[in-house]
Amino acid sequence: MRLIVPCRTPSFAAILAVHSSERVSRLQFEPRDQFEQRQKKLEQIQQLGLDPFPREFRWTHTPAQLLEAYGQAQAQDLEAAGVQVRVAGRIVSMRLMGKAGFAHIQGNGTRIQIYVKKDVLGEKGFALFHLLDLGDTVGVRGHLFRTKTNELSIWVEEIFLLSKALLPMPEKWHGLSDVEVRYRQRYLDLIANDKSRQIFVTRSRIIQELRRYFDGRGYIEVETPMMHPIAGGAAARPFVTHHNALDLDLYLRIAPELYLKRLTVGGFDRVYEINRNFRNEGISTQHNPEFTMLEFYEAYSNYTDLMDLNEELFSRLAKEIAGSTVVKYGEYKLDFSKFQRLSMREAIIKYWPAELQPPPTHEELAARGGPSAIGQRYDAWAKSSGAPYTAAKGQLTDGDWTGLLFETIAESKLIQPTILYDFPIEISPLSKQKPGEPELVERFEVYAAGMEIANGFSELNDPAEQERRFLAQLAQGGEDSPKRLDVDYIQALCYGLPPTAGEGIGIDRLTMLLTDAKSIRDVILFPLLRPENPEPQPGQADAQSGEKA
Repeated sequence: MRLIVPCRTPSFAAILAVHSSERVSRLQFEPRDQFEQRQKKLEQIQQLGLDPFPREFRWTHTPAQLLEAYGQAQAQDLEAAGVQVRVAGRIVSMRLMGKAGFAHIQGNGTRIQIYVKKDVLGEKGFALFHLLDLGDTVGVRGHLFRTKTNELSIWVEEIFLLSKALLPMPEKWHGLSDVEVRYRQRYLDLIANDKSRQIFVTRSRIIQELRRYFDGRGYIEVETPMMHPIAGGAAARPFVTHHNALDLDLYLRIAPELYLKRLTVGGFDRVYEINRNFRNEGISTQHNPEFTMLEFYEAYSNYTDLMDLNEELFSRLAKEIAGSTVVKYGEYKLDFSKFQRLSMREAIIKYWPAELQPPPTHEELAARGGPSAIGQRYDAWAKSSGAPYTAAKGQLTDGDWTGLLFETIAESKLIQPTILYDFPIEISPLSKQKPGEPELVERFEVYAAGMEIANGFSELNDPAEQERRFLAQLAQGGEDSPKRLDVDYIQALCYGLPPTAGEGIGIDRLTMLLTDAKSIRDVILFPLLRPENPEPQPGQADAQSGEKA
């Protein structure tokens, strides 16, 4: 769709002074011919003395309610009952037959047929019906009956135009297949594609079920700040904004973790938040810069308790949302009643490529310098064989190498639901060390279909150790590392954080799994996209015009 905007923008007062019949004439949208034709119809409707954009309509039923209540009712029973209804919806089909006509209207995802007759509606009402187009929203008053083909329908006694559609619906209601248009104009996607609509209805149900689950376990839901003076809670590049009144740079939340743990210090033993997070990073089928997470904390528990909780939670969600613990995702059938559990080292060994022998041993992966040597051996083979190789950059610790080896070799192969546990300390600055293995921490992630769905751990509650790890992050540097020490958080730990387990679950990816969606953009109503026609920056337009001259 192309928007042609006049060079000089009229004043607000001038716009208000424009006659209502010219209310949209200053903007011209494609397709121009249909846009102009529908504007003419709008004027004709106004000439009938009707408001094409009224303020209200009092309805008694939705189409879905009528089909549920009367879908099995016989014609004679409907005639005897004389069921009077007032229903609203968007016109999705029309056919005229002289002095009568049929149409289907759709409301809230369900359609019902209406029947109009000139001698019932009168001259004015029937003239209005003739001026309607596909996509117009109407209200009707009438009674239920069945047609000769036995279709439940509304015999219309009065019709009301509720909103005139000045642009045609996509592809005459045969669906909207252009992916780019679906994401940019989600309103058209929801009108034309019932599957898209059902994805977002299911997403809402998933969030409801999550709330029901945690509320039932004695958690309380809270809200924490979305603008942070210090970026923290995850290793990610933040978005930066500025507070004018305080003359203060702030960071959009990359995770709510540190605030939620402050609340646990304050005595909220079980707390959760469904939150929006923002990370100034790449975009892919699994990543969007703005995304939704459920994050929760449970005092007096550890990471094994949350592993058990996850198996129960995901099994319950699958049953409630998909009707079974077995969920279809693409070519796979994911069974959420069975979780395999692997340590990160075990996953590397299990999925080590068969062509590269021998696979590393647990002892080699645990030895000082072992992961580095194993990673270099793997990369040498991968580059010669065309296999994926690790994105190793700069000086890496053994823990960094272990994480890279897992991501390169094993992550994409975790198709069935898997709990991956025992991470290197170097890539887990907020997790509690594992007794007897200080190079590891009590951390786990949940995977399915090769995607990370959740991340949890036993929370580090030793303020001195937390300060040491924060300082190590600062010294390491990099775009994803914090730039300042969060002294207030360490001070909060000094008041005593009880033994606590915490976790974040990605709502978007979880919705992908439970709706068989291949891209994260399919489950986010308005995903971030590059502008179609970027506006020139100050001075750019002059420079461009100079170049053309």
